[in-house]
Amino acid sequence: MGKDITLGQYYPTDSVIHGLDPRVKIIGTLLFIISLFAYKGVAGFLLVSVFLFAMLFLSKIPLSYTLKGIRGIYVLCMITAVFNLLFTAGTPVIQWKAVIITEEGIQTAVTIALRLIYLVLGTSLMTLSTTPNQLTHGLEKSCGFLKSFKVPVHEIAMMMTIALRFIPILMEEADKIKKAQMARGADFESGNLIRKAKNMLPILVPLFVSAFRRANDLALAMESRCYHGGEGRTQLRPLTYGRNDRIAYIVVCVYLAAVICLRIIIK
Repeated sequence: MGKDITLGQYYPTDSVIHGLDPRVKIIGTLLFIISLFAYKGVAGFLLVSVFLFAMLFLSKIPLSYTLKGIRGIYVLCMITAVFNLLFTAGTPVIQWKAVIITEEGIQTAVTIALRLIYLVLGTSLMTLSTTPNQLTHGLEKSCGFLKSFKVPVHEIAMMMTIALRFIPILMEEADKIKKAQMARGADFESGNLIRKAKNMLPILVPLFVSAFRRANDLALAMESRCYHGGEGRTQLRPLTYGRNDRIAYIVVCVYLAAVICLRIIIK
């Protein structure tokens, strides 16, 4: 179970994407997410696909490893697809008693499912190519202007990074607890939905206990190292933009502009 979660994990390798400034990857990911909801038509989808898979190729991360993150959202994709198929009005394609599937419903279901998949792939690429420390520094620098409005940017960036790090850890812990309970005779497969939900209690209770224990250990470790927030703290390696970072900004901006132009033309 934990091996299928790529969000929050770091894949070490030597690539152009790994060498970029974390601020570039954070802002680039946000612009890519905007493009996912801005594109329209087959041409826009092809442009988004080419850009995403080009970034995956440049990252040198195996595609099979990146695609593992999709397994965690297949249920969400199925639910959204079913709702769009059944409740979208339009030209009927399949009609059986009260069930009517329309052409517009099929198009909407496919579009939303692809957007969810690409959203996971894009965000996974950012976390797979950025260490947690770099991600924290990048978030803090990118949102530094919010300090003028008394927003605790450093603390928020730290919490987000810790949360990302805990995702694969807790999933691995849940997998270990499940296997231990199954070795003791627990049954997680049989029964109806309510029965299966009740059967999850032997996993959830020790998982929450373990999560609170880990959080307490982390808090004690941070306090013992005299951590009291980001005020007055300096960085061992300050972030600076390089030539590749500026080129990356230009490429992402040109890509987003192309997606928006295609949407306007298609209208």
